[in-house]
Amino acid sequence: TPFLLFPFVFSSVSSLSFRVSLSLISLWIFNMSGVHEGDSVTIGKLKQLQADFAKERDWDQYHSPRNLLLAMVNEVGELSEIFQWKGEIKRGLPEFKEEEKVHLGEELSDVLLYLVRLSDICGVDLGKAALRKVEMNAIKYPAKVNKEVTNKEDEVENSTSANNGTA
Repeated sequence: TPFLLFPFVFSSVSSLSFRVSLSLISLWIFNMSGVHEGDSVTIGKLKQLQADFAKERDWDQYHSPRNLLLAMVNEVGELSEIFQWKGEIKRGLPEFKEEEKVHLGEELSDVLLYLVRLSDICGVDLGKAALRKVEMNAIKYPAKVNKEVTNKEDEVENSTSANNGTA
């Protein structure tokens, strides 16, 4: 039914109905992907799902690194629009409505899926590359040194504001 597939179209729908429709959509999607609620989803699983999805639609011919990158940048733009003009937002998004959080999840997923597909097409093991980057960042930004720098910056900022902006 259109309600189940397009819950955002129906603005007069109660929150409970909205959550029920999302649950049904989630069940349908989990059934299609072979992933069940509570299962961990790996990068490898996403990679395989994306590859199968493209192959079934004969889209491999369009999935060049350039095209995938441009599509991902477009999705990053859509993700940015969610936060545009909202000012600073607290962790956990307490000021967001449930529908906004769902929309955020969709846009984050679009970016992730294009990133996974791009890495696959480029022959990059995204999981290993990410772990390597975490290790490199740990070496580049040692915790003790960076905590000290941050604390000193906070001290300078606090003393500057206490002196009405004069050091």
